[in-house]
This record gives sequence, structure tokens and C-alpha cells, in this order.
Amino acid sequence: MSAVKQSPFIFLLLLFWIEISASQAMAQSAADPEWLPAFRLLQKELAPDKRTAILEVEVFGTKESYCLKGNTDLQNAKDSIGKWFTTNGITIADSIRLLPEPSMGEKIWALTTLSVSNLRTQPDHAAEMATQALMGTPVKVLEYKDGWYRVQTPDNYIGWMEGLALERLSATEMEAWKRSDRWIFIRLNGHVVKESNAKSEIVTDLVLDNILEVVGEQNGFLHIKLPDGRQGWVRKKDCQPWETWSNQIPTASNAIAMAKSLMGLPYLWGGTSPKAVDCSGLTKTSWFAQGVILARDASQQARYGGHPDASEISNLQPGDLLFFGRNPQRVTHVGMYIGNGNYIHASGLVRINSIAPGTPGFNITDRKSLVATSRILGYLNTDGITLVKDHPWYHSLQ
Repeated sequence: MSAVKQSPFIFLLLLFWIEISASQAMAQSAADPEWLPAFRLLQKELAPDKRTAILEVEVFGTKESYCLKGNTDLQNAKDSIGKWFTTNGITIADSIRLLPEPSMGEKIWALTTLSVSNLRTQPDHAAEMATQALMGTPVKVLEYKDGWYRVQTPDNYIGWMEGLALERLSATEMEAWKRSDRWIFIRLNGHVVKESNAKSEIVTDLVLDNILEVVGEQNGFLHIKLPDGRQGWVRKKDCQPWETWSNQIPTASNAIAMAKSLMGLPYLWGGTSPKAVDCSGLTKTSWFAQGVILARDASQQARYGGHPDASEISNLQPGDLLFFGRNPQRVTHVGMYIGNGNYIHASGLVRINSIAPGTPGFNITDRKSLVATSRILGYLNTDGITLVKDHPWYHSLQ
């Protein structure tokens, strides 16, 4: 009975709340300055890809006193915003925080400490996984929040990592690491053990392309130091000197062989290691094993390199990347061409399909959705395709 009597009152309260909310929304809209749409457009021009740049700026206040608040890691963008307001005769207070935040002090660099570390879109375990970083990857540390660090990887990708997954360093310490006796793990999977014998207790697991600092050698084992200071031993035959590895000449045949070695590997959104990969993680992993850093996502990889015409399969070369989607601006998937109309890709698992009609593995839907290509060889050290040996985060280029 009481619930029935109260329902009209509750209904009136609901109507009142809706009316107040609508009034507030209208007031807020009316308070928006006329120049705001142009400012939003400027922000998009200065930082068109939120995956690789931070420009999170909002306008607060009223006509009498506007203020800009937010974060950016782009000094040029901050300067351009200030110049834009001055040019347009708009008085506004600038409270934009430039990252790395001052609380980071001198230690704005770090090395990842786990065989594979997850980067998430937000500082929360429940947040979407954006990408991964392998042990020994140098990252730039931008800010801290509740046990998480916002970092940027060598391919410019930005995400949040747990503090346990990285070891922060100063610029001086980073330079010392670059000059240390580094080796790289060249097997798909393995371990660091406590003593120089294969039956010793495990210190940590390893995956392909983990970077290790060597401090000694014994009985066919390398005595290594992990980025977080832990030490152990790894079989020398499973590793290669960093200088030898980073100065290799990349080839399509080796990239394809690496991709094929991952056949049957499960698909994982954000995955970039021999544990699991997504589609662009497969192409990125295959080329990184050749010392080539590709952009992270398929839609990014499609922007760079050469672009052979895929309307004729004869125009393609092994190692070319094939992009699928609605159109060149809406790429959703990538695979690597391996010859004879076949391509290898991660879709459910790493497998081989074909774009050649009448061949095993051909799918007419996939053929019709092939919207772009990218050629890597011949375009090394151009935008989005960087040789590790020429990347300043891995090497002192002085």
C-alpha cells in the first residue's frame, strides 16, 4: 500500500530531476564559447592519433575567465595552442600540464622487467589491453597514478603499466645500459635459471627478443642481470650478441619464417609475443625479429612503407603486408603475404589463407575486403618503419 501511495511523489521527483538536468545541459551549451569548435579541430590536427600522442585539454570557466586544463606530452602542441589563442585575440589561462610530470624527477626512463608486460588503456587491471612490451624494452615514463605508470614505447604507443613491470632509470643510467654487454634471446621460449646448469631453479621465463645484460660466462651459460637487478643464467646458444643481432640485414624470407614458426599460436587482443598475438602483433613480431620496428596497430601499419597495387597478385612480393577492412581509412585486419597468393595472419589463431581464387584457403569475402598494402623492404628508416640499430632509445647515436 505504501509503495502505491508514494509512486506519484516519486514520479514528480523524477520529472523535476529531468527538467533540472535539461536546464543545466542547456546552460552549459549556452556557456560554450563560439571558438570552441575551432579549438577542438586544432587539437585533432595537433594530435590526430591518441594512441601515440597525449593532448587531453578541456576548457573551463566563463567568458570573463576561461582556463585550459589537462595533459600533453607534446611541447610543440602546447606552444601552438598558446599561439592560436594569442592570434585570435582570446585571453585564457593556461594550466596545461606537460608530461613527463615533474614528480617523475630525473627517472623519466625505464626498462620493462617481465618476459612480457601488458600495457592497458587505463590504470586498471580491468581496462582493455592495448599492447605488450618485451623484457628489456626501453620506455619513456610520463606519469604515475595509483601504482601504475603511463609510458610510451619505442614505436610511440602509449599505455599504462604496473609499477612492478618496469625499472625506472635516469638518462645517465639509460646511457650506461645502452653501452652494456647486451644479448638478445633468440628462441621462442625459455628460462633464466639460478645456477649454470639446465636443471637449476627457474628465476624467470623468457620469450623471443627479450634483451639481457651479460655480466659473465660459465659452462656454456651466460651470467645475466635482469633490468630489475635479479640475476641468473641462460644458455649461451639460445642468445645472440646485441650488436650482431641489431646489425643484421632484414629479409622477407626471415620475417616469413618467423611468422610460420608461430603457426597455431592463439589470438590475443593486444598480444605481441610468442605466447599469443593479435593480427598486427604477428606482423610486428615477425619484423622485429629482423631488427625492424613497425607501428603497432594494423590501421597504423597501413599508413607507412610502399603501397603496391593489390588488384593484381603479381604486383605483390613476399613480406608485403595486406590490410583488410571496409576501405583504406577503416582498416581492421592485417596479414603478411608469403607468395603464391597465400598470406599468414592471426585470426582465431595464426594460420595461412589465400587471396588467389581457386586455391585452398581462398575466401571471396576476404579478397573483396583487401583494401591496402604496405611494402617494408626498400622503406627502412622511413616513417613508421625504423631499424632498431638506428633508434636512439636502444643505441647511443652520438
